[in-house]
Amino acid sequence: MRRRIISLTVLAALVATVLFALPLGVAVMKYYQDDAVSDLERAADAAALAVSDELAAGRAPTVPPRGDDDEAEGAVGVYAPDGRLLAGHGPASGGPLEQRAASATVDVVTGHESGDLVLTVPVVSGARVTGVVRAALPVSELRLRVGLTWLGMAGLAVVAIGASWLMARRFTTRLVRPLEELATAAGQLGDGDFTVRGPRAGIAEIDRVGEALDATAARIGSTLERERAFSAEASHQLRTPLTGLRLQLEAALETPGADPHAAIRAGIASADRLERTIEDLLALGRERRAPRAELDLDALLEEVRQAGEALLAPHGRALRITRQDPPPARVAVAAVRQVLGVLLDNAATHGRGTVTLLARDAGDALAIDVADEGPDLGETDPFATAAAGHGIGLRLARSLAEAEGGRLRLSRPDPPTFTLLLPAAEPPTALSP
Repeated sequence: MRRRIISLTVLAALVATVLFALPLGVAVMKYYQDDAVSDLERAADAAALAVSDELAAGRAPTVPPRGDDDEAEGAVGVYAPDGRLLAGHGPASGGPLEQRAASATVDVVTGHESGDLVLTVPVVSGARVTGVVRAALPVSELRLRVGLTWLGMAGLAVVAIGASWLMARRFTTRLVRPLEELATAAGQLGDGDFTVRGPRAGIAEIDRVGEALDATAARIGSTLERERAFSAEASHQLRTPLTGLRLQLEAALETPGADPHAAIRAGIASADRLERTIEDLLALGRERRAPRAELDLDALLEEVRQAGEALLAPHGRALRITRQDPPPARVAVAAVRQVLGVLLDNAATHGRGTVTLLARDAGDALAIDVADEGPDLGETDPFATAAAGHGIGLRLARSLAEAEGGRLRLSRPDPPTFTLLLPAAEPPTALSP
């Protein structure tokens, strides 16, 4: 690309130079020719004035010498009307140009003779032609002047094309280098380096490409990070129903005389909860948002009761659910279900004794408290990710609650009590009659 841009720039400069130089070269040649004719005419007129009296008196003419500061050019000779050279420089006998001037039909005659540019003028005394003045300039000298000028023009053209080449190299480097850097950055992005950022070249079009690359890298990196985090959180979240199912099966094995149908029904119920958990996680994982609707608190608490008993009963622990006039809420039931599942799993894993769930009115919010009889948490931050990964679920639960416009916090360290606050649904506006 670099070589192509330089070649096209130089070719454009060359074409422009040729198109400009051709008419200029012709104009230069025409100028020098006209200037030479003008010089010869001045020299011939000056000589004609100087010898007119002598020719009229029948004396031999004398061509006056030219001074050093005289700009008139060419060799000057004076001829008799019959063509004899009387004075000055020129052929011994006049040619057709001198004969035409001697005929007095024209004032000035120009043409080429013997490799010279020749101009002749008649010398008139009254109605009689007394002589002819001939001024001549070698054509080779005229061609030398034109050639030197053309050579100078060619030199300037070479300089102009060379300058175009240098400028093309400079601007091509400025243009191509950021593109090469963008290509390198895109390659690094393709290799998985999402921290790469495109260069800034001060060229609006290239900078827009760099900004688009930066936005793409940031978006891909954020998406990948979110997916990695969600994968870790989801795997942790699936352990709760799997643990409940395992405990139920182990309990059924330890009591061989018990009704196997009850264990099978409990296992199927746990499998249903596991399937529902997977569906919730997939729905929440798309954008961490699910459709919001009026929360069916009774159905939700019943699901929580079944999941909690399956999780706590094998350890001889109980779950108590209480309601204190909870207000309606409009949220994504999948998000609330997963938050409460995390809190139950946390109480079953790290707590002791009876687990209490209280749904109550907290002013403009629906509050759901989950408490157990475990040890005092003190200054411990339960939402921090511990080395063993115990805080992953609580961190996921907090993010889900915040996505629904609510909050999840540790409202009391002793006994450990977590409170989920969800904004209460606005009451329907009564239509005026």
